[in-house]
Amino acid sequence: MPRFSIIVPCYKVQGFLRECLDSVLEQSYRDIEVIAVDDRSPDGCGAILDEYAARDPRVTALHLPENVGLGRARNAGTPHATGDYLFFLDSDDTLTPGALRALADRLDATGDPDVLVFDYARTYWWGGTRRNALAQVLAERDDPFTAEEFPEILDLLMVVWNKVYRRDFVGKNGFEFPPGYYEDTPWTFPVMLSAERIATLDRICLHYRQRRQGNILSTTSRKHFDVHDQYERVFAFVDSRPALAGWRPYLHRKFGEHCLDILAKPDRLPPADKGEFFRRTAELFRAHRPEGAEVPRELRVLEGGYTAYRVGARARRAARELARQDGRVRTAAGVRARRAATALPARRSPDPRLVLYSAFSHRGVLGDPGAVYHKAREIAPQLRGVWVVRDAETAAALPEGVEHVLLDSPEYRRLAARAGFLVNNVNWPGGLVKRPGSVHVHTHQGTPLKYMAADLLDRPGARFGVDVPQMLRRADRWDYSLVANEHSELVWERAYPCHFTSVRTGSPRNDVLVRPPAGRAEEVRARLGVPEGHIVVLYAPTRREYRRGGHVDRIDLARFAADLGEGHTLVVRLHPSLATGPARGMGLSDLHRRGVLVDATDEPHVEDVMLASDVLVTDYSALMFDYAHLDRPIVVHADDWASYAATRGTYFDITAEPPGHVSRSYRELAWLLASGNWRDEESGRLRAAFRQRFCTFDDGRAAERVVRTLLLGESWPVPDATVPGPRPSVDGDVLAAT
Repeated sequence: MPRFSIIVPCYKVQGFLRECLDSVLEQSYRDIEVIAVDDRSPDGCGAILDEYAARDPRVTALHLPENVGLGRARNAGTPHATGDYLFFLDSDDTLTPGALRALADRLDATGDPDVLVFDYARTYWWGGTRRNALAQVLAERDDPFTAEEFPEILDLLMVVWNKVYRRDFVGKNGFEFPPGYYEDTPWTFPVMLSAERIATLDRICLHYRQRRQGNILSTTSRKHFDVHDQYERVFAFVDSRPALAGWRPYLHRKFGEHCLDILAKPDRLPPADKGEFFRRTAELFRAHRPEGAEVPRELRVLEGGYTAYRVGARARRAARELARQDGRVRTAAGVRARRAATALPARRSPDPRLVLYSAFSHRGVLGDPGAVYHKAREIAPQLRGVWVVRDAETAAALPEGVEHVLLDSPEYRRLAARAGFLVNNVNWPGGLVKRPGSVHVHTHQGTPLKYMAADLLDRPGARFGVDVPQMLRRADRWDYSLVANEHSELVWERAYPCHFTSVRTGSPRNDVLVRPPAGRAEEVRARLGVPEGHIVVLYAPTRREYRRGGHVDRIDLARFAADLGEGHTLVVRLHPSLATGPARGMGLSDLHRRGVLVDATDEPHVEDVMLASDVLVTDYSALMFDYAHLDRPIVVHADDWASYAATRGTYFDITAEPPGHVSRSYRELAWLLASGNWRDEESGRLRAAFRQRFCTFDDGRAAERVVRTLLLGESWPVPDATVPGPRPSVDGDVLAAT
C-alpha cells in the first residue's frame, strides 16, 4: 500500500501536464501512486497520460467517457486509490523538490493526522514567485489540533490542493465532490470542521500556477451563481451534525463575504445578472442567519436593496479611481492613441470577405501567410486578400496583381478595422485594435527548438531587446494558432498563455516541400548557377544570443567549400535577422562574387532553396524541421551546443534526438561530408524518427485546410498523423536509401 495516492484530473492542460507529472514522478520519495483522470479533454492530455502510464507502473490513466468537471473527475479517481493519504493535485500546478519526503516525515512525526495542511507559493507567468501571505499560521502549532482549537487554520486559502487527507477518514465520513463551479467549498469546510486531528507543515510543497489570464473562476459567466448551491450544501452538512452547530455564524459570515467579493469583481458576472445575483445572495443570507447573530458592518449591505448597494459601490469605485489618478502622468501620445482607438468605424461589422495578410514584419508575400493567400486566390476568389507592406520599396517588389497597403497609412487603418480575417506569422503592431467579430489567424514561423515568448522570461540574455509582456498582449488577439505537430502545439500553448484555439492544420508553407511541383528544383538550381550534376550542400546557421549582434563564424566557409571537393556546390543562407548585418561583409559576399559558394540569403522563398539542395548542414535553425519533409539527409553541426542551450534555452536536446548525424568539431563535419556517411543507413534511421515526431500534420494540403476551415467555415478532415515514405532527391535517387 503506497503512502500517497495522488489524483490528478486533467482537462485542456496539455501545455503544463508534463511538467506537473514530472514534478511528482521525479520526487526522491517513491512510495506513491498517481491516478491521472482524463476528463474527456479535447486536446492531447489523454495521449500524454497513456504515455506516462506505459513507462511508469506507478501511473494509472483513467479516461472518462464524458466531461464531468473538476470535482467529479476527482471522485472518479478516488475509488482507485489504495494509499494511506489522498492528494488532489491540479494538473497545471507542480510539486517542489523534496515535497513528498517532507510530507511523509511530517505525517510520521504527528502520528498520521486526518488532514495535513502545507504551504504553497504562487508562481506567475512572468517568472515571479510569491509565498502564501498567511504562512505564519502554519508555524504556530506543533501538535495536531481541531479547527475549534485553532480556528486561524480556516483563514488559509480554503482549497483542496494544499492538504493531504487520510483516506480512511475520507471514506468513513463519505466526503466527495459535488458537481459545479465552486466544488472546493462543500469539500473543504466539512472536512476541516470534521477532522479530529489536523497538522501543519511550514514548508512550500506546491507551486500554484497563476495563469496569465486567470483560472476558470475568473471568467465572466452565470456559472458563478453556483456558489449559492455550494454553500447550501455546507449549511446542510452542518445541520446534519449537531456538534458543528457552533460554526453557523462563522459560515454565515464567510458566505456573505464570498458572494460580495464575486459581485465586486468587474469581470465575474455579466452586468445584466448582477442584480439577480445580489438578490439571491441577500435571500440566502437572511435565510441562514443564525438566531441572535450580529451581522458584521461590512455585510449589512446585504440587508438593504440592490439600488443602495450600487450607489455605495459607485462611490467606492470613484474614490479608488481618484486615488489611482493621483500622480498619474498622461502623455500626449497616450491621449492620441486612445483617441485613435475610439475613432475606429465601430458601427460596421467586419467584412467576412476581406482578408488582411502580413509576413515577417511586412516584408512581402512570404511564408505561411503567403501560401494561404495563394491558395485562397485559387479556391476562394470571392475573398479579397490585401497585403500590408512596410515601405514603398517592398511594395515595388511584390508580384504583379497583389493588392497591398503601406503600414500605418490611412488605408491600412481603414482596412484593419474592416477586415474579417487577419493572417500573420508575426504579431500585428500594438496599435491595431481587434474588432469584435474579426478573426486573427497566427501561423508562427516553424517548429520551435529554442525558447519562445513567456519561456524567455528566465533567460535575460535571450530576451535582450524583447518586450515579452507586450508580445503577449499582442498575442491576446489571436483566435487560431496553426500547428504542424504535437510538439509545437504544446509549446505554443505554454509559451503564449493566451486564449486561442490550436488548429492541427500543418504548415501551409511546407505544402511545396511535401508535394514538390515538377521541375521546380531544377529551375532554382539553374537560377542559383549550380552546375548540372552537382551535389548541393545547404548551410543554414542560426543566430547566437550569447554574442552581441547574433553572428558567430562557426565555420571557415572558404575552407568548407574547398573540402567538399569537385562535384559539390556550397549554398549558404543566413538567418534573416543577420541578412543586413556584418556577417555577409565578413567574407560571404566576396566568396559569392568569386564563385566559391552561392549566397542565397536574399532568395525570397527559403522553400525553393531547400528544394534545390541535397543535404542540409545546420546548427540549431528551425529550418531543419521543414527540411525533414523532403526526407533528405541533415547534419547538425553542434560545436557550441552547451553555450547555445544555456543562453537561449531549448525545448529538447537536438544532439540527443537529431534528424541525422551530429558533428562536434569542424574536423568531424568535414569527415562526414567527405566519407559519404552523411547519407548512410544510420542517417536514414535518425531522420525517420525525427520525421515521425515533427512531420505528423503536414500532408501537402495545409493551405487548403486553412482556407476552407478558417476562412470559409467549411468542414475539412484533419490531417492523418502519419509520415509518408522517402522522397526523391533532385536527380531522382532516393537519398534515404543510399
